[in-house]
Amino acid sequence: MSEGTGGTPGPGGTPPRTLAEALRTRGDDALAALLRARPDLLNPVPGDLTQLATRAGTRASVVRALERLDRFTLQTAEALAVAPEPAPYDTLRALLTGDEGDERIEAALPAAVAALRDQALLWGGDDRLRLVRTARELLAPSATHPSPTGLGPTVTEATAGMSPGRLQEILTATGLPSTHDPVSAVAALTALFTDRTRMAALLDTAPMDALSVLDRLVWGPPYGEVTSSPTPPVRWLRDRGLLLPATTRTVVLPREAALHLRAGRAHRRPEPVAPAVAPRAEGAGAGSAARFQAVRPESGRPEDGRPQAAARPQAVDSTAAGQAYTALATVEELAKDWNEGGPNVLRAGGLSVRDLKRTATALDVTEPVAAFWVELAYAAGLLATDGETEERYAPTPGYDDWQELPAPERWARLATAWLTATRTAGLVGSQDSKGRTLAALGPDLDRGPAPEVRRRVLELLATLPEGTAPDPESLLARLRWERPLRGASAAGRPDDLRGRLAAWTLNEAELLGITGRGALSSHARALLTPDGTNERGDTTGTTGTGGLSPSGTGGASPAGLRAAHTLAPLLPEPLDHVLLQADLTAVAPGPLLRHLAELLSVAADVESKGGATVYRFTPGSVRRALDAGQSASDLHEFLKNHSRTPVPQPLAYLIDDVARKHGHLRVGVASAYVRCDDEAVLDEILADKRSQGLRLRRLAPTVLAAHADAATLLEGLRAMGFAPAAESPEGDVMITRAHAHRTPPRAAPAPVPDGPPTPDGTLLSAAVRAIRAGDMAATVVRRPVPEPMASGSATLSAAAAMSGGTSVAGANGALPRTTSAETLATVQAAAMTGSAVWIGYVNADGAASQRVIAPVRVEGGFVTAYDHTADEVRTYPLHRITGVAELADDPA
Repeated sequence: MSEGTGGTPGPGGTPPRTLAEALRTRGDDALAALLRARPDLLNPVPGDLTQLATRAGTRASVVRALERLDRFTLQTAEALAVAPEPAPYDTLRALLTGDEGDERIEAALPAAVAALRDQALLWGGDDRLRLVRTARELLAPSATHPSPTGLGPTVTEATAGMSPGRLQEILTATGLPSTHDPVSAVAALTALFTDRTRMAALLDTAPMDALSVLDRLVWGPPYGEVTSSPTPPVRWLRDRGLLLPATTRTVVLPREAALHLRAGRAHRRPEPVAPAVAPRAEGAGAGSAARFQAVRPESGRPEDGRPQAAARPQAVDSTAAGQAYTALATVEELAKDWNEGGPNVLRAGGLSVRDLKRTATALDVTEPVAAFWVELAYAAGLLATDGETEERYAPTPGYDDWQELPAPERWARLATAWLTATRTAGLVGSQDSKGRTLAALGPDLDRGPAPEVRRRVLELLATLPEGTAPDPESLLARLRWERPLRGASAAGRPDDLRGRLAAWTLNEAELLGITGRGALSSHARALLTPDGTNERGDTTGTTGTGGLSPSGTGGASPAGLRAAHTLAPLLPEPLDHVLLQADLTAVAPGPLLRHLAELLSVAADVESKGGATVYRFTPGSVRRALDAGQSASDLHEFLKNHSRTPVPQPLAYLIDDVARKHGHLRVGVASAYVRCDDEAVLDEILADKRSQGLRLRRLAPTVLAAHADAATLLEGLRAMGFAPAAESPEGDVMITRAHAHRTPPRAAPAPVPDGPPTPDGTLLSAAVRAIRAGDMAATVVRRPVPEPMASGSATLSAAAAMSGGTSVAGANGALPRTTSAETLATVQAAAMTGSAVWIGYVNADGAASQRVIAPVRVEGGFVTAYDHTADEVRTYPLHRITGVAELADDPA
């Protein structure tokens, strides 16, 4: 066993007797690896290795560690839980390989044992392997907690409390010598069941029906119900101890007998090798991928929603880039729809079902897809609540900054926000544990495993040849193998959270342009390039934010910039022209420059989208442009400058006709009024039956008053076919422009991590030094301290017992206690000789602790010393030192 693994002998060549002793044999790198793998052990930093071992054995920490084991490593731990303790390595190997052996298992077993040992779930040398007690309790079989191995209790456990007479009957039936000692009887029966030759001879005499009963119990569950009058096969097995009573109506197959029937294997199907992610077969049926296609991206997929098994990498990149552009356009369209103030926030938080439907209609997508875009914009910090009394959602100032970025960088921001977000849009519409429907942008959508699953799914896609889409079932099988405990739902169904997260990841990655035709794109591969990540993709420190700076809103990381650089050549260049047609439409053959797209969206209505966007000019859209401050000449000049075709005559006539009528009528506030220089027009309005609802009356030959407000009056007159213009109190035409409503500055929502964050190297190094220093102070050998004579010693001892410091009992169980003169003389001598001493110290809060210090200077009533416990130089007032003792061995 190599140094630092925890399996080396302890001091003096003796094997470690506890986990703490095993940890003391580890090097600093091994301790840092343990703390990195189990970051919950660092909160707070343990005072010494004994505290670290104790914390590593707590139930919550062990459960978290077991959840992060792959299937074979977990199977190794499960086999150790049913093996005798301590178990030699050969016994463990036999439980996993069985009598026939398995080269794959033998090759993978050392790494599994090392993984368990590295995570402090296993300790001891290869001749004495021991699971941490809590792990053994969690994995060992019991009546209330069946083992995944399907094994039952041992003969010793199943016969506990059985009468000696019943034991003698079993011995007689099996042909074993009788004994009046229950311990010897149980040992003899155990020896029979573990002896392959004698056990085979016993089973050769069993009736066929009895063997059928054993076949039903052998792979678990090992328990079966019996009646008061069991059948002959059950009676035969019970008489020979092959079925032992568990309760008055339940029998159990002993573990030793089951292992014989299994040919020595603890698991029916050991899985030493991770299943490979297979490419999707050409023409595969839709059944295997149906539940992975709940959302169908609009990126040129086949009608059945399944991407082709393989495609040219260039086609994949082109498809993904097209969808990336669509993603940017969709987010911009969402922000434009909410530009003047979006939907109201529900009292419980989130978006109402009605508002989600309206948003889906505005974006021309389904509601699940709309929920994804809304959550993505929120995760990227582009949308937030405005904090007003009537709280609404609106774009943030960060959205305006985001719009100023080049398109590839805007996409990188969206992709990295999605990759690191814990908010899960796929949960929208489902119900929580209390039966409440989860709303988009509402609470309770955070799922800690989401970033890990997303990254892992993309990493597995990256292992396939370029242009190859994965088989969803093989991908899910791989994820289950890597995290089997997290891949099992309460009912044991495969429809678990990680499986659903994987399905949503595949769909969302296609929507976002990370994948194209189901295969990973080249710009996504650049996004996954490690920036401070380990080989499994787990981030370390603050560099693993998935392409964003640690703040989540600052500049992109190198990975994000690489992805943007890779995507840039694939995105189409914005165009500065459209093609005007005689049917009052304009065709944009590609993405338009921003100012062109903004003005065109005001002057015309979007009729269709796709590779080319079709705009249609209508009287209403032209009037909308005039209301926004454009004149007829401005529109003519705009179309002339940005059209590759001549301005069609019908379009020119439409603009001139609307402009001629625009502003002919003026509406102001009386409650509201209409004025017009042409009395005939006002006569026509009054004569129209449709104006009765406005309750108009003539105030003057050129003025009408209305009971309706100005906005209603404007809409009513426009519905009658007129083109009125709003008027200010000064009589000027009011130019109506969209008011951009923005929230106060808002940061992107912080992800809710799945457990403590992974510590960085600086924290790990400091933690290891502190643990080492505290452990040396706790385990250093001290010279015996005389019994304290002062009356205050009891008080100090009590303070030490109650203190939160790293107090360790001395040779007589008390803090050092010396006079002031003895304390001063001892620390002065230690400063002169450079030796270390053990002191008792009471701080200003009255907390007592013990420390090992190496005095450097003693003056002015203070001692300056290197504190081995804190691993730093500190100054202590002499009057707070309760006593001092020399060390038997100098730790320095």
